[in-house]
Amino acid sequence: MQIETKLPKVGTTIFTVMSQLAMEHAAVNLGQGFPDFAVPQLLADELSQAMRDGKNQYAPMSGIPALRQAIAAKTLDCYGCRVDADAQITVASGASEAIFDAVLAVVRPGDEVIVLDPCYDCYEPAIDLAGGRAVHVSLDPLDFSVDWQKVRDAVSPRTRLLFINTPHNPSGAMLDAADMAELADIVRNTGILVLSDEVYEHIVFDGRVHESVLRYPELAARSFVISSFGKTYHCTGWKVGYCIAPPALTAEFRKVHQYNTFCTFAPAQWAFAAMIEKHPEHHRELGAFYQAKRDQFARQLQGTRLRPLPVPGGYFQLVDYSSISDLGDAAFCRWLTIEKGVTAIPLSPFYETPPPDQRLVRLCFAKNPETLDAAIARLEKV
Repeated sequence: MQIETKLPKVGTTIFTVMSQLAMEHAAVNLGQGFPDFAVPQLLADELSQAMRDGKNQYAPMSGIPALRQAIAAKTLDCYGCRVDADAQITVASGASEAIFDAVLAVVRPGDEVIVLDPCYDCYEPAIDLAGGRAVHVSLDPLDFSVDWQKVRDAVSPRTRLLFINTPHNPSGAMLDAADMAELADIVRNTGILVLSDEVYEHIVFDGRVHESVLRYPELAARSFVISSFGKTYHCTGWKVGYCIAPPALTAEFRKVHQYNTFCTFAPAQWAFAAMIEKHPEHHRELGAFYQAKRDQFARQLQGTRLRPLPVPGGYFQLVDYSSISDLGDAAFCRWLTIEKGVTAIPLSPFYETPPPDQRLVRLCFAKNPETLDAAIARLEKV
């Protein structure tokens, strides 16, 4: 039997490939973006209690009311945006599912979707499966800022959706208020919708403010805003996220969601609702928690031949390896894993057309000090 693939450009994700290679060679895995420390104790206790209380059956399709109400309260507190918990918030099985649902809900065959490279690798497959076409606009290769004139030039009568991601994966770059004004100007008086990937919303540094589109009513009125509990509460394996969108967009989003996963792991929803209500200082202090890790890791990297780039937000550190090797990034990451025992992620899979002379790889510092110390000890010998 011959199968004509619907995703001809897709193979096994680079995260799976590099994590498998790390296991095979007993490397310190700073590639895939998951913390290796414990979830907050209150969250674990609330999860266990929910299961003991028998909250183990299907949750409501849109998410349990207590969690949606907690998300609405947090959104008002963080961004001054009042959202309707019933009509605008949907709990999903991770941010990736929410992104997929949003794209499938509004992108039709022949539509164009603007993505900003380097971009997360699940964006384009979702666009392809919807019958759309991803239009890639490159960010600045040095600081990963947006050239909004390039975005304007990419807009066509077929443009249906525009992706943004702040804080940005893989670079950690962040959009500011001026960027939001540019975005609003581009989509004003058009039918273009926005998908704002904000999964690292609480991991911001140096006193900066996360500029969610929810702060801007003009943008919020046409946007899907995607968030992740896994990134905020150190439990990426639970795969729980959510989408905030205007009622009309939420209605379309839920049409896809209900036939994709229908609902999301119920005991975790009760645990997250309790966590937001009882321990709001966790998300409020998350930036400071990770800033200490960022700063320590950057100091440690000074003793290596890798050059760290600035990290405004998120929990990834880009490093320039050009003083070590002329290899392309994928080959360098394989060499670093196999020969030196540290796993990184190349940037080229995040691009349609990678910059030809770029020599950058991504390291994750969301790790225990022992893990980072072990990695640095090996990197110092490179």
